[in-house]
Amino acid sequence: MYDYDLLVVGSANADLVIDVERRPAAGETVLGSDLAVHPGGKGANQAVAAARLGARTALLARVGDDAHGRLLLDSQRAAGVDTAGVLVGGAPTGVALITVDPSGDNSIVVSPGANGRLTPADVRDAAALFRTSRVVSAQLEIPLETVVAVAASLAPDSRFVLNPSPPRPLPAVLLAACDPLIVNEHEARVILGDGAAEAGDRPEEWACALLAKGPRSVVVTLGAQGALVASAGGGVERVASVAVDAVDTTGAGDSFTAALAWKLGAGASLAEAARYAARVGAVAVTRRGAQESFPTAQEVEAL
Repeated sequence: MYDYDLLVVGSANADLVIDVERRPAAGETVLGSDLAVHPGGKGANQAVAAARLGARTALLARVGDDAHGRLLLDSQRAAGVDTAGVLVGGAPTGVALITVDPSGDNSIVVSPGANGRLTPADVRDAAALFRTSRVVSAQLEIPLETVVAVAASLAPDSRFVLNPSPPRPLPAVLLAACDPLIVNEHEARVILGDGAAEAGDRPEEWACALLAKGPRSVVVTLGAQGALVASAGGGVERVASVAVDAVDTTGAGDSFTAALAWKLGAGASLAEAARYAARVGAVAVTRRGAQESFPTAQEVEAL
């Protein structure tokens, strides 16, 4: 019996958001809206998204002993996330600087802060969380060696989900643990590295090339074109998008990953989990902010 449907290991940031008419070019200054401060970070976002859907969720992360850290802890607890694994201190809380244009697209710069101090030793100290979690999810806003330690700490029957964002080349031992590896087009090309040019122009070809690098399964997200899922035994399958009027895409990928990870742990197939995750992401982009935009299970069903 698992205590948690999902353990998220990752970043927790304060999102500093400004709306702009257009994003500035190099050397250019543009005026924007008043500054808004929201709880964010890919790890914290995934934990809140899963908990809001009804998953029993825990977060392993590090925040600073400051106002931003308290904001993040409050938001996790309000969503029902178990924060026993959140460590406090060592550096200021991480910050993400986000600009959002009228179409809802965003640009993000992250200052890791305390996220960069989440270590493999912290992962090993949290062994009890790993033993009691059905699915473990991670991203790359924490040190890569820490993510490798996460993959090495999984319980025998648990499942590892990785969204390699921001992307970088990954060691074979980490790729082999992914079930699935979740990437967008840019992330896929970075992970493929020198093989990207040989992989072809079609997402189906990217997915097959990624599978050849070792993951047990792969999900490629394609924005308005939906997503596709691939596994060695199940071939490649397209997942349709859900048409909505996007307001802000911040955090949409995190809500997709969280929903997919939770559904996989509940026994859904990869394609079924991706279809549900697409609906969750569709609701999220119709609202401003990251964690504030994440829907409940009832809101997803009503879409």
